[in-house]
Amino acid sequence: MTLNVRTLPTGFGRLWTAQTISSLGDGVTHAALPLLALTLTRDPMALALVTAAGTLPWLLFGMLGGALVDRFDRRRTMWIADTARAALLTIPAAAAALDVLSIELLAALAFLLGLGQLFFDTAATAYLPDLLRRDPALLQRANSRLRGAQTAMSGFAGPPAGSALLTLGRAVPLLTDVVSFLLSATLVRTLPALPHPVPEARESLLRQTRAGASYVMRNRLLLGLALRPAVGNIAFCAVETVLALFAHDRLDISAYGFGLLLTAEATGGLLGAGIASHLDRRLGTGTALTCTAAVEGLAVLGLAAAPNPYVAGLALAVCGAGMGATMVLGPSLRQALVPAYLMGRVASTSRMVAMCAAPVGAFFGGWLATTFDIRTPLYAAAGLLLAMTAVTASMTSNRQVDAALRAAAPAGASQHPAGKDRARESAPDVS
Repeated sequence: MTLNVRTLPTGFGRLWTAQTISSLGDGVTHAALPLLALTLTRDPMALALVTAAGTLPWLLFGMLGGALVDRFDRRRTMWIADTARAALLTIPAAAAALDVLSIELLAALAFLLGLGQLFFDTAATAYLPDLLRRDPALLQRANSRLRGAQTAMSGFAGPPAGSALLTLGRAVPLLTDVVSFLLSATLVRTLPALPHPVPEARESLLRQTRAGASYVMRNRLLLGLALRPAVGNIAFCAVETVLALFAHDRLDISAYGFGLLLTAEATGGLLGAGIASHLDRRLGTGTALTCTAAVEGLAVLGLAAAPNPYVAGLALAVCGAGMGATMVLGPSLRQALVPAYLMGRVASTSRMVAMCAAPVGAFFGGWLATTFDIRTPLYAAAGLLLAMTAVTASMTSNRQVDAALRAAAPAGASQHPAGKDRARESAPDVS
């Protein structure tokens, strides 16, 4: 059955509301956690520990988590993850109220919240294409709305709210996030129950994990979609590592002005997410992805050469627009192509590849700035992004996208029969 492209099902509205509420809570906590850590220590390494702990689950358990998500009911996985995160947050909230909060506790909290996010995000990514019957147009509309809400809540509303709530008490922002997770879990439980892949009882978890990674690596189009954010993370993390210093030393921007710079990038991200479907209709998904890669590279090049804060802000806004459109088009295409029984593993493999690239970019940017000049990481990042334009054009062209969608159409909604993973773990190479 094909859904009307103008109509998103009622269940999507509840999923959107749940993720919007959860994103607001995430924004509150993401602002409050480092500030809470700052009240306990001024040691940069201790502060870095809290930040790094949140990314570790993706690096350690990313692919394994995807295999587990493919074994379980996606809706149940989402509300359990939200409920568990709500329960976890009550522990540091109580510790803050009793004045026994510690860096070690905050680091453990960040790690466990990251683990919960891994399961929730992977399950939500796998649930959405089933809800929308893998309709590419609907997936783009849905991901555009989800991405826009996430940017607005976690990028605009959440951080200042977290900072403001912290002035009312150290436990207040944490308790606010508890409420957001509970509301999200309640909404997720009302989502329609959808058929999920038959558990592959005869396959070990490790074998299923390898099957997901193999499916990505052997499919040229999916590999291109995975490499795009990985290279992007290297470039953008190289920029972010030195951006504050660049803004202060070269553009003479104050701390308040730096916040406005980041807001300009987030504003561009909202615009990009909103026009992604339009770009797809006018250019085709493959050409649109190539164009956004070029836009990002040219924008970072403009940032590196920016003579004043206004040009820098415009460059970041344009870069944010390219990123926002990419983060709608890429995942939507992947959700339309990947069979339901592999969706969790493919999504988590792609996310893990991108996450592993982030620290590489951070160290790369720091090394370039120390060895050469503060602008050098920006020029290097622009070169990487422009080079990615050629990679995108060769691996995710319109011709390859169209061929992959035609091949996936008959089997898009089919369930994977138990015990046949080995026969189908190798995706056809779309060339």
